Amino acid sequence: MDHQQLFNRLYESHYDPVFRLCKGYFNGQEALAADATQEVFLKVWQHLPAFRGDARVSTWLYRIAVNTCLSYLRKPSAKKEIKTEQLPDLAAEGYDPVVEERLKKMYGCIQQLDETGKMIILMVLEGLEYTAIAEVAGIREDTLRVRIHRIKKQLSICVQS
Repeated sequence: MDHQQLFNRLYESHYDPVFRLCKGYFNGQEALAADATQEVFLKVWQHLPAFRGDARVSTWLYRIAVNTCLSYLRKPSAKKEIKTEQLPDLAAEGYDPVVEERLKKMYGCIQQLDETGKMIILMVLEGLEYTAIAEVAGIREDTLRVRIHRIKKQLSICVQS
């Protein structure tokens, strides 16, 4: 499989999960998540020929996504607020204010986690296998399970407060 075909396959199979991961890092702000996701796939395209295969390609891609989101958050330009006139007409899309409020609360609680905790829970919410998450986080799977339990407990307390 050539470079272009492999990239196309990665893009098609991982765009949505990477976007949702980025959205979690940016407190649900879709515009910032879309920018970061685009940057992730630019890096994947640039560095795909140098991928050695030491890890699974999906693990490598998620590591790029996490690092991109973290560096994007450190940029002063990422702190800009989204203008409200750019937001879509939510009423036309079946907007549910109760669900929206719960999502905002959950994103706010996720933002309070440390960087590793945030990465872990966002990947868990994405439905990734624990082996893949442990590999990206650089920890053992049994350690990951303990961290996930603690994170869920912390989030549960935060959401209920």
